[in-house]
Amino acid sequence: MSAQSRSPASKPAGTPPGPSGRMPARRPVAVALKYELGTETLPRIVATGKGTVAEQILEVAFANGVKVREDADLVEILSAIDVDSDIPVEAIAAVAEILAYVYRANGTLPPEPQAEEPATPLPAQTMEDTP
Repeated sequence: MSAQSRSPASKPAGTPPGPSGRMPARRPVAVALKYELGTETLPRIVATGKGTVAEQILEVAFANGVKVREDADLVEILSAIDVDSDIPVEAIAAVAEILAYVYRANGTLPPEPQAEEPATPLPAQTMEDTP
C-alpha cells in the first residue's frame, strides 16, 4: 500500500500566488507500507520519498497493482519515520482503515473470527451458592 500527498514547493504556507496568479507547484510525497496479513506485527514503512523519488514509488505501485490512497495528514506523519520502522501508534487507526479497504477491494479480507463456545457448559451460580 502506498500513501501519497502533495506538499508546497519551497514557499512557506500563506505565500500569495506567483506572478501568473496561480499557487506554487506542489511536490508529490509518497510512503510505501508492507504488512503481512495474519501476523501480529505492525505495518512497516518500506519506502518514502518526495519529488522524483515519490513519483518512482507511485510508478512502481501502479505497475504492480498496489492500491494507492491519497491522505495528506497520514503521509505527513509517515514520511517523518525512518524506512524499515513500524508505523507510529498515532497512525495505527488510519492505516488499519486503509488496509481493511484494500483487503476488501482485493477480496482478501478474512472473515471475522467467531467467539468460541466453551468445551463444557459452566454451571449457573446463584446468590445462594456464593459464600
